[in-house]
Amino acid sequence: MSAADRAQLSVSLPYWQDRDPLDALAVAEAAEKFGYHRLWIGEMATFDAFAVATAIGVAPGRMPLCLGPFAVDVRSPATIAMGVASVAALTGRSVDVAIGSSSTVVVNGWHGRERRRTAPHLEDSARILRGLLAGDKVDFEGTVERTKGYRLRLAPPHSSITVAAFGARALAAAARTADRVVLNLVTPEQVSRCAGLAREAADAAGVPSPAISVWVTAAADPTADLLATVRRGVVGYLRAPGYDAMFEEAGFGEVVRLAHSGAHPRDVLAAVPDELPAVVGMFGDDAALAKRLDAYRDAGADEIVVVPATSADDPAGHYTLETLARIDHD
Repeated sequence: MSAADRAQLSVSLPYWQDRDPLDALAVAEAAEKFGYHRLWIGEMATFDAFAVATAIGVAPGRMPLCLGPFAVDVRSPATIAMGVASVAALTGRSVDVAIGSSSTVVVNGWHGRERRRTAPHLEDSARILRGLLAGDKVDFEGTVERTKGYRLRLAPPHSSITVAAFGARALAAAARTADRVVLNLVTPEQVSRCAGLAREAADAAGVPSPAISVWVTAAADPTADLLATVRRGVVGYLRAPGYDAMFEEAGFGEVVRLAHSGAHPRDVLAAVPDELPAVVGMFGDDAALAKRLDAYRDAGADEIVVVPATSADDPAGHYTLETLARIDHD
């Protein structure tokens, strides 16, 4: 396979719970150094994504950015558009955007909001963002979301729009409205299935099929410390809608049921085997990593987004990012 035919290799900032949040800046520097395609900047419990994207974007380098996925039940399309345009204006970089539905814990618990009809909400938000990011004054009355009379005062960034999806209805909504679908914590087999559903929905709507991006946690020659970090990182996803189905489908229904039972997180963590993150990630030596990259590419991924495991000895995931960049160029 030629370099032009291979899926692009990007990086997403990891926000591991047992690491210094400021490690994210070092990860961004490493991604720039090793020539990755672009940097994804998500949002969890630490940084506001627009703030950290601006801090990264004004540093030396020209790597394009993709912000999100932002939870549509937490941020309105207008606030997302303003944030994206702000980062683009302040940094001079190309800035794309992703939206998603997040989890009940984040939406209902942290933010005190209600999750509303996920698939229609994603579709409404994507349609509004399409107009706003192109610089249009948007009047839109959708099934869930609406806006009237707003236009960006900053230069429109003309960002591409990505929707995070997994279920059939969310994938169909993404296929009708987005340039790209992003999948997280999925096996290559699940990538193939989701890509097929997105293509079918796009064909039915008479629109081009969206590109497929996949976030994949990775560690080159992982130590016990790195694997512990990864296991800890998946605990919160085991009972999140959509993610629970992914792990159950991958053969870890018993752990998913334990998480749903209300068991203490430490007990859930103790039940998570190394094999669970391994089925939705890339871990091992050069040969294992190369095989895994090929598996995701063969499954239909147009962009593989590396989420590097980090450690106290390697806060930037430098070794993993250097190793995967080298393998990708061999």
